[in-house]
Amino acid sequence: MLDSDLAEIYGVKTSRLNEQVKRNIDRFPADFMFQLTDKEKEEVIANCDHLENIKFSRTNPYAFTEHGAMMLATVLNTPTAITTSVLIVRAFVKMREILSTHKELARKLTELEAKYDEQFKVVFQALRELMQHETEKKERPIIGYKISRSKE
Repeated sequence: MLDSDLAEIYGVKTSRLNEQVKRNIDRFPADFMFQLTDKEKEEVIANCDHLENIKFSRTNPYAFTEHGAMMLATVLNTPTAITTSVLIVRAFVKMREILSTHKELARKLTELEAKYDEQFKVVFQALRELMQHETEKKERPIIGYKISRSKE
């Protein structure tokens, strides 16, 4: 997202957002934020009607990745930024809880699979033995009368 879009979301002016970024530049490595080149700026303006207002800006806008957008929430001091920052922290805590629950379930499932694989091994072995005994049995003579039907 561009700095102007994030400024609108967080309820600050774009200049204030960029000021805070410069004051906290160590929090915004290259994979969190980068500045558009002149050519990229022209392409963005040509493709996005709502960015017409940056056309005459002397400086090229900054683009933020999702990590940069989250970091902005921690350095800005607006109600929206604070709320966003808190929600992000809660989301990560919830995700950690879910992952730990899934790890526990995966461990239990592995234990059950090992347990039932061993039990099924015994069942399959018993079935094979029964099948082997059936093939070893001699063919019995037919008891009773053989009925043949003649065509009339």
